[in-house]
Amino acid sequence: MLALPHFCMHNCMQMDASPKGPEAARLRQRKFRLLCQFHFPEDLLPGSLCLTHRRCGKPTCHCVAGEGHPIWFLSYMAQGQHRVERIPPDWVDDVRRRVDAGRAFQDALREVLTANAELLVLRRKQQPR
Repeated sequence: MLALPHFCMHNCMQMDASPKGPEAARLRQRKFRLLCQFHFPEDLLPGSLCLTHRRCGKPTCHCVAGEGHPIWFLSYMAQGQHRVERIPPDWVDDVRRRVDAGRAFQDALREVLTANAELLVLRRKQQPR
């Protein structure tokens, strides 16, 4: 199980005052909607599902005159390395669903992080000098 870091704010900048105003409210509402919409599903996949065509090399195969046989791959990064894994044709629909869900989750997480940063900026601007 992955241990999550514990953040202690005792000696750090106190951030107890929330920013005010319609922009802050809009950011908080958007953040809340996204956080409620997504949980951390177990079966998300990173990367892209790619289709390519390859010739098998048999001189009598139909692929000699055409594009080749369709082959699906999952392309993703793992530990800083680009990985490409072949996907069986009967797995394509499930893998596509999982990749799309992973992308939607990443997009929502980026929006939550951006909203947090924008709320931080608003809070800083609204502090008395």
